[in-house]
Amino acid sequence: MYERMLNKQATPTIEEMTEFCGENGERFSLLNGWLTDSFQTEQKIVFPYGNSYGWGIAHRKKNKLVCNIFAEINAFTVMMRLSDKQYQTVYPRLRKYTQEYIENKYACGDGGWIHYRVTCKEHLDDIKALLSVKVS
Repeated sequence: MYERMLNKQATPTIEEMTEFCGENGERFSLLNGWLTDSFQTEQKIVFPYGNSYGWGIAHRKKNKLVCNIFAEINAFTVMMRLSDKQYQTVYPRLRKYTQEYIENKYACGDGGWIHYRVTCKEHLDDIKALLSVKVS
């Protein structure tokens, strides 16, 4: 249903990744632009963690990873890590969908990783709130 771009031999362009996201292509483009414009992140197309992750865009600020955004059919997934304190600062303002991702995060030291699938405007709003906490 939400297949990713898994052909490691063919590096996609950002335009191809946007088109691959189908009905959420505009949101994919908006989020990438927002991160670069608002926080001066550097974008790089990557195939980072093995065959099941596929192609995505890594956003870095001063060589520190902010997030990876993986293109999917009709969606995209943002992979990011926050500390428990960072999650707590924004948790009450988030929708139940987003809170469940935080509750089920992959624990890693103080905090953990989420793989947050964006399929609508409300999801985009919540991931922007989480990313704002990450970068500030």
